[in-house]
Amino acid sequence: MSRAHCPATVLAAAMLSGLVLSAGCRYSTERPFPTNVQTVHVETFQSREFRRDLEFELTEALIKRIEQDTPYRIAPRGTADWVISGEILRVQNMSFGNEFATDLPREIGSTVVVRFRVQDMRTGKIIVEQPRFVYQASYIPSVKEKFDQAMLRAMDGLAERIVETLETSW
Repeated sequence: MSRAHCPATVLAAAMLSGLVLSAGCRYSTERPFPTNVQTVHVETFQSREFRRDLEFELTEALIKRIEQDTPYRIAPRGTADWVISGEILRVQNMSFGNEFATDLPREIGSTVVVRFRVQDMRTGKIIVEQPRFVYQASYIPSVKEKFDQAMLRAMDGLAERIVETLETSW
């Protein structure tokens, strides 16, 4: 896709914000990932929630995002330059409006709150510390969407935002 095929609003927003566009409507910022870091270890997230496997889903999504979106390699803790650790603090659901005939929720919003830390293992310095990091996802039960599907989307979205903080923290 050429630059001419990008939507005009995307082009305008990118120009106003100082982003550099390339083929395919992809963009890059002028703040790349740190080049002195080559390896990252992601510890399995902890969880205060009693919902099964959310911590594993978030850890797996974060590893995939790091491999996909960064120049870093995943490594064992003992050899990694950085270690990412964290905890799922809370998952809360809230319904948005009810169906008139059934009084069942039309849409349910799920809010996931996590905390995480990125530590440079070479120096011991804390690179990023987020004590309260919030992400929201929703699902629509009337079209057979389920909580589990919303949580998979939320874990992937959380992983994407955590990886973004690795870039923007520099």
